[in-house]
Amino acid sequence: MRVLVIGANGQIGRHMVKMLGLSTEHEVKAMIRSEEQRSTMEDLGAHEIVIGDLEKDFSHAYEGVDAVIFTAGSGGHTSQEQTEVIDRSAAIKSVEEAEKHGVARFIMISAIGAGHPEETPEGIRHYMKAKGAADDALLNSRLNYTILRPGSLSNDAGKGTITAAKELSDRSGEIPREDVASAAVNSLTIEETNHQVFELLSGDTSIGTALKNIK
Repeated sequence: MRVLVIGANGQIGRHMVKMLGLSTEHEVKAMIRSEEQRSTMEDLGAHEIVIGDLEKDFSHAYEGVDAVIFTAGSGGHTSQEQTEVIDRSAAIKSVEEAEKHGVARFIMISAIGAGHPEETPEGIRHYMKAKGAADDALLNSRLNYTILRPGSLSNDAGKGTITAAKELSDRSGEIPREDVASAAVNSLTIEETNHQVFELLSGDTSIGTALKNIK
């Protein structure tokens, strides 16, 4: 499967590019914003690199791909204007472009509060509403979607074990970005994740097993 990673130079995206670059099942097309990021993608093992600006037309990045993973994000502490541009508008545009180009498989990295933004702290509520709007666009599309909603992210080394459910009963704790990346990459080929939205945190179940048993 040829996989376009949008947001490839982000903290989760770099893990994805490395994993896909090592995979025998996939080829990775890394979308980056500038030439200055090319050497990083080459070092991570990207099979193809494409320059694309989420604030402009990035439709050319979809040529020849079978799946898209959207992991770009402005973060919860940037301006509301930038949140609108990246987390809402660009994410929705990425879904629309996938439909136009006949790319059936789409994986979205969202956030654990996106399903109920009205319940999140006021300081991040606008961000969660934007993420939720992007999720809704994907849910209402014709695409075979998987939406991952991780909790608080850490830069710890991945453990390879998570807890995942459509709605976690306990949303405290963290999850390493590396494990989020692994869950997304594994979702490409685990059929039980098709047309699923789920939350995830660190846990005691191997990532593959957890993804096959989402309830």
